[in-house]
Amino acid sequence: MRIHQGGPAVAGIALCLGALAACGGSSGKGDAGAPASPPTAEGTTPSGATGAPEGAGVKTGALRGKVIVIDPGHNGGNASHPSEINKQVQIGNGTKECDTAGASTAAGYNEHAFTWDVSNRLSRLLREEGAKVTLTRKSDTGVGPCITERAAIGNRLHADAALSVHADGAAASGHGFHIIEPIAVRGHNAGSVPASLKLGKAIRDAYHSGTGIVYSTYLGEKALDRRDDLGGLNLSTVPKVFIECGNMRNPGDAAKLSNAAFRQRIAESLVEGFESYFS
Repeated sequence: MRIHQGGPAVAGIALCLGALAACGGSSGKGDAGAPASPPTAEGTTPSGATGAPEGAGVKTGALRGKVIVIDPGHNGGNASHPSEINKQVQIGNGTKECDTAGASTAAGYNEHAFTWDVSNRLSRLLREEGAKVTLTRKSDTGVGPCITERAAIGNRLHADAALSVHADGAAASGHGFHIIEPIAVRGHNAGSVPASLKLGKAIRDAYHSGTGIVYSTYLGEKALDRRDDLGGLNLSTVPKVFIECGNMRNPGDAAKLSNAAFRQRIAESLVEGFESYFS
């Protein structure tokens, strides 16, 4: 993502998915990299995973029948299709790029691969608890979809909740995670904002507890940042937030995000967040 300048109402120029489909607030120029490694076997935690959230794997029934949309930020083909992802789309209070390429670590691990891997792990765990899960993209080799379509998918399904998964590309000195929550945009998302704020806090608390990653040191207040320049939030009529799971440019965060066992831990923590929200 890319750090947005000014207040929440100022749209940041997105070069990462950062925009709506995007990173939460920092700048990352990702290249199209190799597709994410396939998620681990269904329902299992990769060897070496530690510190899973307390109670992880315990089915409470809170997710049964819930319609949840998971939006893996960016896509593997975005960087090689600039004309498609740079086209401007309406986001309710202005225009923005259709999508962005996303951030990457110094070692070349791309945000689109990270979000695809985490989203598949998360989807599998949610389905095991009875949720009806839809991903906004079908592979990590395509282009887009535009941020407008990512929001529309949740709206068409009348989703009970939606989460856009990202990792930031801020200055290497900053570290930690943050949640991006919506600001009401008249005629679009106003009705869903209160529930989105509740969802954001539930996801924040579970992620912090389950992964041990600190609140962002460079953006937001107690890991909560409210914005009205992201189409994915502006156009969502269902409860929706973004999560920037860490800063890919920070060596410490990058080491965690690049580790398959830790990505499983991330997915387990996010399940706990949904459990809390629906409970």
